[in-house]
Amino acid sequence: MDRLWNRIAVRTASVGLLAAGLAGGVYLGQDQDAQARDGQASLVAAAEAEEIRLIKERHGQHAAARAYQREAEDEAATTAATEAKAAAGKARTLEQKAIEKKAAKKKADEAKSSGATVPYTGPIPTSCKEFSGNRETGCALMLDAGFAISQFPCLNKLWNRESGWNHRAENSSSGAYGIPQAYPGSKMGSIASDWRTNPATQIKWGLGYVKGKYHSPCGAWSHFQSAGSY
Repeated sequence: MDRLWNRIAVRTASVGLLAAGLAGGVYLGQDQDAQARDGQASLVAAAEAEEIRLIKERHGQHAAARAYQREAEDEAATTAATEAKAAAGKARTLEQKAIEKKAAKKKADEAKSSGATVPYTGPIPTSCKEFSGNRETGCALMLDAGFAISQFPCLNKLWNRESGWNHRAENSSSGAYGIPQAYPGSKMGSIASDWRTNPATQIKWGLGYVKGKYHSPCGAWSHFQSAGSY
C-alpha cells in the first residue's frame, strides 16, 4: 500500500512539474512576443522621429533659400534704382550741356554775322579763373594746347606787349592784327574765317605759331626780350 501511494505521489509530482513547465513555456513565449512587439515599436518610433527631423531640416533649408532669394532681389532692386537715378542725372546733365552749347552757338553765329565779338564758349579750368576776358580764354586754350600753367605768365607778358590782349588791335603801319599781331592778319584764316572778331581763333593761331617757332610761350617771350619782336 505504501509503495502504491509512493508511485501515485511520484506520478502526481511529475504531472505537476510538466504542467509547471508548460505554463512557464507559455509565459516565456508570451514574454518574447511582447519584447518583439516593443522592439518593433521602438524602431517605428525612431524611424518616425528621423523622418520628422529630415522634414524640419528640409523646411529650414527652403526657408533659408527663400530668405536668400528675397535678399538678393532686394539688393538687385536697390542697385537698379541707384543706377537708374545716376543715369537720369547724367542724362539731365548732358541735356543741359547740349542746351547751353546750342545757345552759345546761336549767340556766336549771331555775333559773327553782325560783326560783333564772338564769345568763347569752351570750358574754363579752375587755374584760369583768376583771369578775365581774353586772358581767361587765352589761359584755357594754352592749357588745351598742351602747355603747363607755368607758361602763362610768359604768354601774358608777350601779348600784353603786342596788343594788350585786344582782339581788334591793328598796326596801321605794318597791318599786323589781333591779339598775337599776326602779319598779315589773314594768316589766322587758317584756323577759321571769323579771325577778325573771334579772340579764340586768334589765340589758337598765335599758340600754334609760338609752338612751331619757339616751342613754348616762355621761349617766345625770351626771344622778344632780346629782339623786340617774335
